[in-house]
Amino acid sequence: MGTALVYHEDMTAARLLWDDPECEIECPERLTTALERLQQRGLEQRCLRLAAREASEAELGLVHSPEYVALLQGTQALGTGELQTLSGQYDAVYFHPSTFHCARLAAGAALQLVDAVLAGAVRNGLALVRPPGHHSQRAAANGFCVFNNVAIAAKHAQRQHGLHRILIVDWDVHHGQGIQYIFEDDPSVLYFSWHRYEHGRFWPYLRESDADAVGQGPGLGFTVNLPWNQVGMGNADYVAAFLHVLLPVAFEFNPELVLVSAGFDSAIGDPEGQMQATPECFAHLTQLLQMLAGGRVCAVLEGGYHLESLSQSVCMMVQALLGDPAPPLSGPMVPHASALESIQSVQVAQAPHWMSLQQQGQRGLGRDGASGSHAVAVTLNHPLGVAPVLSPCPRSPEGRPSPLLLPGGPEFKAAATQDVAALSSLLDQLRLNPTPPVRTAVALTAPDAALALPSDVLCEEGSAPQEETQAWARPHEALAQDRALTALGKVLYLLDRILDGQVSSGIAVTPASAAAATLDVAIRCGLSHGAQRLLCLAVGQLDRPPDLTDDGTNLWLNIGGKEAAALSMFHVSVPLPGTTGGFLSCVLALVLPLAYSFQPDLVLVALGPAHGLRDPQAALLAALLRGPAGGRVLVLVDEESTPQLAVVLARVLHGEAAPSLGPFSMASPEEVQALMQLRGQLEPRWKMLQVASEAGGPGSG
Repeated sequence: MGTALVYHEDMTAARLLWDDPECEIECPERLTTALERLQQRGLEQRCLRLAAREASEAELGLVHSPEYVALLQGTQALGTGELQTLSGQYDAVYFHPSTFHCARLAAGAALQLVDAVLAGAVRNGLALVRPPGHHSQRAAANGFCVFNNVAIAAKHAQRQHGLHRILIVDWDVHHGQGIQYIFEDDPSVLYFSWHRYEHGRFWPYLRESDADAVGQGPGLGFTVNLPWNQVGMGNADYVAAFLHVLLPVAFEFNPELVLVSAGFDSAIGDPEGQMQATPECFAHLTQLLQMLAGGRVCAVLEGGYHLESLSQSVCMMVQALLGDPAPPLSGPMVPHASALESIQSVQVAQAPHWMSLQQQGQRGLGRDGASGSHAVAVTLNHPLGVAPVLSPCPRSPEGRPSPLLLPGGPEFKAAATQDVAALSSLLDQLRLNPTPPVRTAVALTAPDAALALPSDVLCEEGSAPQEETQAWARPHEALAQDRALTALGKVLYLLDRILDGQVSSGIAVTPASAAAATLDVAIRCGLSHGAQRLLCLAVGQLDRPPDLTDDGTNLWLNIGGKEAAALSMFHVSVPLPGTTGGFLSCVLALVLPLAYSFQPDLVLVALGPAHGLRDPQAALLAALLRGPAGGRVLVLVDEESTPQLAVVLARVLHGEAAPSLGPFSMASPEEVQALMQLRGQLEPRWKMLQVASEAGGPGSG
């Protein structure tokens, strides 16, 4: 199964026919530029290309009233003056004689994508569409949106495919109030939106965009709003929102399908959002979502008005959907204080409805989840070293905040210029770090296991030179035996291939008796052969090598230790949780925040003797750790593990979905206490662990 790309050139037909600075940014070039960039990068050619079809009137009627559909149908015969008059009856909307056809294609593209994914024809995909949809309501166009493409797709998945749990993730910079209104009392649809809010002073100026709007009636808790109250949110803020809010709730919800309202006006350089997240961040977010619903992710384009930022972000998302490793995130991973306040306000509002948030034990804020600061200007610690001062809420000539941003004065223009320069610099960096030619390689001791591997996973037969292997093995008695020495040679060869950029990730099987010694050699070899920051995640009864120092080059994290302990900021141990909720909390609230804070360029995962992980747990752990190091992960597997473990690990490192963990069970009080104790000790150094208002450091806003 692959990735679908759904598109139709007719969706470029609608365009603005009169002068309107609010609406001119929603232009056909948004699609053509994104498609050209996908073609230039060779990504379109790797996708299954599907031509969008028009949604039927019955399908549109899943969400919209017959009268509204008839009104839109009538626009095909209107003249320019009549179209302008009708457009003026709605907020930030323009109509064109082709709008009805384009909007039906946009909705139909989302339906085609859902059908292809749920039929098993593809694993995931992107519908590259316009007009966007998430603001559109039952009987009203709004904010460039005509038909609510994602809402129609969700209703279709319920009615035609019998789905009972659908997750909608809306990362557009504007609140998708249309989707919220449609599903706010429906417990079968979990809607998550982050959006620029500024305490209600940013479009669409709705009280129900705030964190305490959590749904109605049976849908209480199934609307999750994360309001950004300052501009300048970046990679660390977006990843923190996923780790501390979205993913805990989503794993507990256990969706059968993930729909993404993929708006890229939340990316750097966009005039609407004035945010700082770089394009590769959206590859990371996409990878994280692929851990859900068996990887069934359907993304539908929403906003995005800086053509270069939009097209590069689209490319990054498609790369992740195809299974490519996400490039490492640039800049310090330090969330803004304002972002952390917003995150905790959501946790407080949602905790009554979700066990996964109840067990996090939030600290630092009162029930209102806010610190009282309403500052609306922020000096950014730009991920690429540029620190523009952005005006968060530009004003129209009449003095009111502009609903859809108008370029402002010299301060705004200077900041925008800096954003464009920073984006250009980032893209140059990404071109210097191409994707390795081999995504996944394995060194197995049982040749039969290779039969179950994906066809393009490389079965590595090479080995490091015998003299080099013997030199590394000499200090370890456990490596003196031939079997152990042979396995070590394969590990060293695979490690060198990862470090020199020939292979992205790998798996090597080691004898149980030599697991600790092999890991020790792999750490020392990795650090001496070019890794500047090495994260080692040891699972089971594996001790930290005694000669490792806390010099910032390595971070040792042991899952399966006898007790929770932070012996230093670089030496952490936690018992293996016995519940699904405890395991997920350990991974999402400890392991990944540590990994993203440390920003390793190599991750070693060692599954030692009697490691205690079930295969789905080990697979999820390995899949999630692809992100922090840009896909450079080497997993060492004890040969006494289940025969299928190496195969499952190879599949997830290759980009396939991890198996389900099974039913959610709440973490035990002991697991919660152990996690809270460690977080409290480690937060001062590792900022991605923070969810409280007193967060400081260079990323504070």
